[in-house]
Amino acid sequence: MTSRPSILAPLIFGVVVTAVLIWLGFWQLDRMGEKAAQLAEIQAGIEGVPVALPAQVDPSMKYLPVILSGRTTGAEILVLSGTQTAGGGYNVISAFETEDGRRVMLDRGFVDQDHRRTPRPPVELLVSGNLHWPDDKNSATPEPDLAAGIWFARDVPAMAQKLGTEPVLVVVSGVTGDAQGVVPIPVSITGIPNNHLSYAVQWFLFAATCAGMTAWLIWRIRRRTY
Repeated sequence: MTSRPSILAPLIFGVVVTAVLIWLGFWQLDRMGEKAAQLAEIQAGIEGVPVALPAQVDPSMKYLPVILSGRTTGAEILVLSGTQTAGGGYNVISAFETEDGRRVMLDRGFVDQDHRRTPRPPVELLVSGNLHWPDDKNSATPEPDLAAGIWFARDVPAMAQKLGTEPVLVVVSGVTGDAQGVVPIPVSITGIPNNHLSYAVQWFLFAATCAGMTAWLIWRIRRRTY
């Protein structure tokens, strides 16, 4: 006489695995809320009242709103970029000498392909913007084409060395003075991902699949039993 297969082991296993998967889904929902709060805090910092450029600047000050008065030097770097409305073009990174003699970099914004070679001589500017350390470069990023004067990522230390400035980059949000046709692209949280909702949906789908497979297996076992 053959023994009847028990449904207890697959039932316990299916319930435990399904419960873990559901917990992971709710954990991702919690993470989504935390990330949303972090993004709101970053946005509030970006939109804060600008302050004078601190004497000592470091990456912990990322997104700090600052105000600068001084003069571009005419030295600049063009970083390949693009916008949805204008298509391909370049971000203009200019060396900037402040009124107190510091040399920093301004990400002045965007110019299209047609204005790449437009002269941008030294000009007096009052600018507001945000300190930034962009995470543009990765292992697949080409090295700058120095002959053409084109870069493929905003590499703050390398750009500072090229332009002879402090390794400080201010992304301009507002300009008083001659912008020379450069359109500011302010820092935003648009590029910071919050994918936790999709992760939560995946875990819940896994849980539903596990529950369904468990129910199917138990049904098969019970059919063989009777």
